[in-house]
Amino acid sequence: MPDAERRSDIAEPPNVKLQSIERSDGRVAIVTIDNEAKLNVLSSRLMDQFVDVFADLHADPELRGVVLTGAGERSFVGGADVNEMAKLGSPDEARAFITRVHRCCAAVRDLPVPVIGRINGYALGAGLELAAACDLRVASDSAIFGMPEVRLGIPSVVEAALLPGLIGWGRTRELLLLGETFDARAALDMGLVEAIHPYPELDQAIELRLSALLKGGPNAVRLQKALIRRWEELPLGQAIAAGINSFAQAFHTDEPGEAMAAWQGSRRAPPRPL
Repeated sequence: MPDAERRSDIAEPPNVKLQSIERSDGRVAIVTIDNEAKLNVLSSRLMDQFVDVFADLHADPELRGVVLTGAGERSFVGGADVNEMAKLGSPDEARAFITRVHRCCAAVRDLPVPVIGRINGYALGAGLELAAACDLRVASDSAIFGMPEVRLGIPSVVEAALLPGLIGWGRTRELLLLGETFDARAALDMGLVEAIHPYPELDQAIELRLSALLKGGPNAVRLQKALIRRWEELPLGQAIAAGINSFAQAFHTDEPGEAMAAWQGSRRAPPRPL
């Protein structure tokens, strides 16, 4: 058998794929965790690659938004690699592994532009934490969610700490202490995701949100995401003061004046004849 034919039979190794798209309304990126044969579970290798990909995105001043998803229809991210976790032999090794999970979630949260989670199937454990780290979440109506760590002898940690802010303390306790899975409708009802759609309509739903996102001023959207991140961590009085500073910072550019002038012009324009 020729070498080319032999290589075509070998599956590509798990990978984090980056697709940059130049649109008329701005540059966006699609990041795909491609470990489809294993439900896109996160190994150390994949997590290190994920952080590197997001570091490149972070450095792109023209980027407007990112869509994060998993390969195939069955899974967004099925969790961290249990086979790898089962080999952790000491607290230090466990600390290093879970720190990698945290670094992935932090890379999403610290990205200057919004990240939309396209949740196309299982979002379990570290996958649910990664979804929670996204700014917006749109799920297939067949998606399955859960934090089953306690059933594996470990607590749910790192960005699971975001869950009370999304779904409240009662729901968070139920998820983390019982370790049960739940469907997309339940995720929508509890506020974990913003919308659910049949899988064939998922990309259209993502496109509608991307189009709406790109109508905002590029600098304003970056300022807004940064401010929301600060609101999560500051007491109320300091959060309000941070908003005043952010508003003033917007006027370091011409973006507010240009956007407001365009808005005023559109209001003065006469209606078009039918």
